[in-house]
Amino acid sequence: MRLRISFVIAFLLLFVLFMHPAHAAASTSVGPYTPAELNVDQLFNLKVSWVEQTLRDMSLREKVGQMIVAKVDARRHDSVTDPEYLLISRLAKEGKIGGIMFLKGDVKSAAMLANHFQSISAVPLLVSADMERGLAMRLDGATEFPAAMAASAAGDPELARKMGEIIAREAHAIGIHQNYAPIVDLNINPANPVINVRSFGDRIPLVNAMSAAFIDGMQSSGLVATAKHFPGHGDVTVDSHKALPVLEGDRKRLERYELQPFQSAISQGVLSVMVGHLAVPKLTGSLEPASLSKKIVTGLLRNDLGFKGLIVTDALNMKALQSGGLTPEEVAVKAVEAGNDILLYPEDPERTFEAVCAAVESGKISERRIDKSVRRILLVKHWLGLDRQKLVDASQLHELVGTSQSAQVARQLAEKSLTLVSDRDKMLPLGLPDSTRVVNIILNDRSGETFGNSFARRLGREYAVSSIRLTPASGAKTFREASMLLSKANAVVLTTAIQAWSRSMPSRLTELQRDFVRSLPAILPKGAPIVFVSFGTPYIFTAFPEISTTLCAYSSNGYSQEAVIKTLKGELVPTGQLPVSLESP
Repeated sequence: MRLRISFVIAFLLLFVLFMHPAHAAASTSVGPYTPAELNVDQLFNLKVSWVEQTLRDMSLREKVGQMIVAKVDARRHDSVTDPEYLLISRLAKEGKIGGIMFLKGDVKSAAMLANHFQSISAVPLLVSADMERGLAMRLDGATEFPAAMAASAAGDPELARKMGEIIAREAHAIGIHQNYAPIVDLNINPANPVINVRSFGDRIPLVNAMSAAFIDGMQSSGLVATAKHFPGHGDVTVDSHKALPVLEGDRKRLERYELQPFQSAISQGVLSVMVGHLAVPKLTGSLEPASLSKKIVTGLLRNDLGFKGLIVTDALNMKALQSGGLTPEEVAVKAVEAGNDILLYPEDPERTFEAVCAAVESGKISERRIDKSVRRILLVKHWLGLDRQKLVDASQLHELVGTSQSAQVARQLAEKSLTLVSDRDKMLPLGLPDSTRVVNIILNDRSGETFGNSFARRLGREYAVSSIRLTPASGAKTFREASMLLSKANAVVLTTAIQAWSRSMPSRLTELQRDFVRSLPAILPKGAPIVFVSFGTPYIFTAFPEISTTLCAYSSNGYSQEAVIKTLKGELVPTGQLPVSLESP
């Protein structure tokens, strides 16, 4: 009898021991975490029964399918005739894709599509989107935040964390699990045409702090964050969507600058890293894109930096990959050989799938290599809880997406980020009566742009505004009209949303446009204030030192426009700080 009691006690002790949360998490399930509770090394070393069983039950072709993420427009599709809808439905049902990436559309359509594709896929899909500025960057009806550089200018990591939390909450409501953000590239080259205000800045401590807060906000709320574009897209002058950029730094240089924010994000517990399509010849010895280089993906990121999480390529349809003479199928195979886990947005996902399958079947790629990636993908899906619940309740969208509380955080970010770069002649606030004649010059570097219309309307509610748009196509007649308007103006508000500018590589502004802006102080009546507002890059101010009052909003969304109006009227004092260094004029 005594022996039986002892046995029962011992059994109960063992039961309690193995049901302790630490043991339960290690052997069965995990969920959204903060870095203090579970790090990436732990997650990707777990032995989870659902993951292992799913992997064992998969054929080789089903495993390869897990590595492919296809794009889909988040709009209402005709389920009978729409070719994209029919293709993605078939690929999901046949196990030839492991995820989808939403492009433009609306909130309700995205939720319905996510549920549809999930319902016909045997293994839960990883649904993703590029939401650097929030879900509204892709889907109408969600909360739109300013660009990352604005978040840094605000200088408040807690606001960046809240931004991450809101993006996670809205994404989850739709059925989105991974955000291809944040950009942790240091924008140390003002001529960078593609990163610029999408970066948190050019200062390592600031970029590290802001990206850490943003990552924590998303991942502690159950959304996979993705640090990009490894090993660093900041010091280039070419847009990888259009051609292959070249990063000239050697290993020492990269360790001193570009790699620092990635190392910080990895130590922060970021679950995913995106590798960029840019050449780093001093590391690879060639002009091979980083995303296709085993030296960079496996050697540098996986081995040297010790990253254990998901590695995803940048979109495989980008023109940077077309300069080496490889077919899209050869690109996909090389991306897998390099060590990427996820092949993002191939132009033809089925041909990509067949190419990778053929490479494994021929022995060019081992099945063990595929298993490593698929295990990581399944572990992330398990962490997200997709093995327990993969559908969303679309009836709750209005309660979770685009709420007034979320809008308030976006408004706070816009207001706190607004930066008075210079005000030598103390022109702000304008202090002018409502009947003041204000000329709003809209400076575009592309013809046919509509930027500036909404701000002109807002400005027109406050003053008697005349607007004129100057584009590269503007001729002498337009400039004469502008001069006539200015001769009778009491104030000028010059606005632009140009994204990239440097003295070494100016934008597409014509000499006529540039000369006209520089002549403004001479054209205007003496003492009339000129306020130059950039809703894009702050670097542009270096080209026009003649304008003494310059204000940067970094973003052209409605909240940023409202903040500028408040500043002009004296209702808001700008407190933002430049997160980048400007060239001397």
